[in-house]
Amino acid sequence: MDIFQAIIIGIIEGFTEFLPISSTGHMIVAGKFLGIPQDKVMNAYEIIIQFSAILAVMLIYREKITFKKVDLWMKLFVAFLPFAIVGFLVKDHVDALFTTQTVAYMFIIGGIVFLILEYFYNETPEHIKEVEDVSYMQALWIGISQIFAIIPGTSRSGATIVGGLLTGLDRKASSDFSFLLAIPVMGAVSGYSLLKHYHDLVGADLTAFSVGFVVSFVVAYITVKLFLVFIQKFSFVPFGIYRIIFGVILLMVI
Repeated sequence: MDIFQAIIIGIIEGFTEFLPISSTGHMIVAGKFLGIPQDKVMNAYEIIIQFSAILAVMLIYREKITFKKVDLWMKLFVAFLPFAIVGFLVKDHVDALFTTQTVAYMFIIGGIVFLILEYFYNETPEHIKEVEDVSYMQALWIGISQIFAIIPGTSRSGATIVGGLLTGLDRKASSDFSFLLAIPVMGAVSGYSLLKHYHDLVGADLTAFSVGFVVSFVVAYITVKLFLVFIQKFSFVPFGIYRIIFGVILLMVI
């Protein structure tokens, strides 16, 4: 992997990781377009830039990462548990689901879910607007919805945002909870993957990795900031439409 490829992949990771459009499908298309094999080096690089994206979210929500927010983080832990338990139980079978067809179909299904949800969704003053006001039961249901993200192409943020909307959160609170939940979830997944693949970093182009790390961080930071502004004025319909179109294109090119 050269520096140019690292920059492109870093941009894609930073832009798609936290939007409800799944980074997996975009990584597949980018890898094929750039001629990058899905080998051990690529796996190691993806882990590195995921850590970078997590750091960007931590910087954005730094005021919520304090001991004063213990109750919020207890709720996030409750939401984290279902994914952690189920993920641990099926970890040896996830690779079997990782096919381009599965990713494409989940893109389309996820897009349809967003369109249906937005058709019936009517935001009212009763909807929760602050993540601190999320109940433990709501956190649990959001965590259960996150289990669907184990299927490649579903989108972790998409699954949790849908869970938030269905349990009474408004669009902004659902997005905030989803991004905060990404910290323990992605931290655990990336940490586990790093333990499995740390030896693949030996001999890798550390310059390219470092450049990609910085690019992913900057793009993720800007993307999340802009998304939070966007979602307070608009709905998730554009993301639903995009998912369907991208999924169809993915089926056509594979």
